[in-house]
Amino acid sequence: MSDLRNLLGPMRLPFIILTPVCVLLGYATAVWTSDGVDIFHAVLALIGAISAHISVNALNEYFDFKSGLDALTRKTPFSGGSGTLPENPDLSRQALSTGLIAFAITILIGMYFIYIKSLSLLPIGVLGLLIILSYTTWISHNPILCLIAPGIGFGLLMVMGTNLVLAGGYTWTAFIASLVPFFLVNDLLLLNQFPDVEADQAVGRRHLPIILGRRASSIIYGLFLLATYLAIVLGVWFEHLPKASLLGLGSVLLSVPAFLGAFTHAENISKLIPFMGLNVLINILTPVLVAIGLLVG
Repeated sequence: MSDLRNLLGPMRLPFIILTPVCVLLGYATAVWTSDGVDIFHAVLALIGAISAHISVNALNEYFDFKSGLDALTRKTPFSGGSGTLPENPDLSRQALSTGLIAFAITILIGMYFIYIKSLSLLPIGVLGLLIILSYTTWISHNPILCLIAPGIGFGLLMVMGTNLVLAGGYTWTAFIASLVPFFLVNDLLLLNQFPDVEADQAVGRRHLPIILGRRASSIIYGLFLLATYLAIVLGVWFEHLPKASLLGLGSVLLSVPAFLGAFTHAENISKLIPFMGLNVLINILTPVLVAIGLLVG
């Protein structure tokens, strides 16, 4: 069991749940905009998305360990890595291999879909691979890219990519739906950076909580939450989403206390942690509610 935990640790499996949620949203947009979808392709798209997520997680674990960041990071239940490599330094090459194997699986599945579907999948596929490879070593050192790259990967690329391979094209429905995880996942990583400010700064990272401070970054967190719900409302207003997608607004009941908690406790990490957990729930619940709206709408 110990060996299995060490193998799975760098994959950060508890956070992988976000991937099926985003794929579900892409699947729902395809169902709503097309005459039917291929279930085998839906499952294959899910496997490819999970492989991509495992790849970026494992590579992040490896590079954070090698940079010395893990030794400086204050670990919380929602940030700071899995802790596997600091406890087992000899597993660093295994973590790197895990990341590269998952990366290769992602490429193979992408090539299959490009072959049977369309070359129009190539741009978002290449962008996704670049984000995986450069997130820790380059993107995390640029405040703007560090802010939006997570949302691009899980929102624009994962949702629209799933829709593309299932429905055969890009649609406004998929784009607007993808804005929900775009803003939310950006917020997820943004809030999770609050405990890591000092450690990240020590190894050269540059993200908004470092550049602007935690309190100012909590305002951006709130604006992104607002943008999430605005995207849902506008999508329904312009009839790119069914009215049932307004179910996604239900998570406002969680978002208001999450923002107030993040703003109030921006400088007090121990008091912030419950609101980081609430933020994870918002990230999972909101896209699921929008997806349900698409499937029943």
